[in-house]
Amino acid sequence: MNHAPGAGFVEPAYHQRSLGDVVPAVAAALGVSVGDEPSDLLLPEAAAYVVFLVDGLGARLLERYAHAAPYLSSLLAEQRTATAGVPSTTATSLTSLGTGLTPGAHGLVGFTSRVPGTERLLNALLWDKDVDPLEWQPHPTAFSRLRARGASVTVVNKREFVGSGLTVAAHRGADYVGADKVGERIAAAVASSRDDPSLTYLYDGDLDWTGHRYGVASSPWLQQLSIIDSEAEQLRDSLPRSTRLLVVADHGMVDSPLESRVDVDELHELRDGVALLGGEARFRHLYCHRGAVTDVAATWAGLLGDRAEVMTRDAAVARGWFGPVQPSVLPRLGDVVVACHGDTAILSTTDFPYEATLVGLHGSLTPEEMLIPMLVC
Repeated sequence: MNHAPGAGFVEPAYHQRSLGDVVPAVAAALGVSVGDEPSDLLLPEAAAYVVFLVDGLGARLLERYAHAAPYLSSLLAEQRTATAGVPSTTATSLTSLGTGLTPGAHGLVGFTSRVPGTERLLNALLWDKDVDPLEWQPHPTAFSRLRARGASVTVVNKREFVGSGLTVAAHRGADYVGADKVGERIAAAVASSRDDPSLTYLYDGDLDWTGHRYGVASSPWLQQLSIIDSEAEQLRDSLPRSTRLLVVADHGMVDSPLESRVDVDELHELRDGVALLGGEARFRHLYCHRGAVTDVAATWAGLLGDRAEVMTRDAAVARGWFGPVQPSVLPRLGDVVVACHGDTAILSTTDFPYEATLVGLHGSLTPEEMLIPMLVC
């Protein structure tokens, strides 16, 4: 892993300290193997674990704004960070955690990705009713494998997500407890963690929403960070000492000012040879017309310069960005992928108008987006 400040991209630490290593490491700590090879992530033994995932809580953000989160930042100072996968986005990360697989294996390779054989994009958060999540992600989840070994496994999340395509793809095999408010979530986690051995997964998406809407370091975001800090501390205080709490995140976030944004609808050359624009603003999948891959890559690289890294799908796969990629997943990746440096964002006000209204963004491989806390308490 490259952790040096300003040194460029952070490569994903698959099978070392990444989100896909969390559940196998928890299983080992519970004394219940799920059959995965040991990774660099070793957790203290316990009868029960609660994994609290805070959407958007990058390690760099937690370091920078430690005054707003004194409890979590004190833990971060003493423990090593981990990485998200590529792209550093919610659907990809939550599926890596729930399945124990890399993006190239589980196949959720971005916020939007091409449905092979069509000219349509799958929105992995909203999902499409005609896309079967069991076909899109056919592998048994790590949750289901842990449960098959006799452990109790529970997901605590908002009621609206029960049975969603992403939930089925990423977290099937666990009991689902719908809980919309902080108090409900903490109470549900405490109740489920009484089982021995057990894993309870708890999700909070409010910090990510606030960062998208107002930007990181905004007053609303800092207030929300303080709320998350209090939630984590209250959760720890409510659990018995024999239960371990593991606080993680799915990615960090970068604010992208207007002057750092590139709109493909204003630079028409960026549309040449591109049949479908996918991914997200910080990590684009470009699905090209037949025979156009080389020209598309050259055009985008020439126009963006050092604002982004542009490479063909084969080059990105060879670099290991997605882990080993299964044949069924290959066509979901762009023929060309574009990973943004700095605070650059690649937008389309025509294809993705809502995305253009957001302040905070993520998806690329900068330290701000890739490095995540892995806090055991």
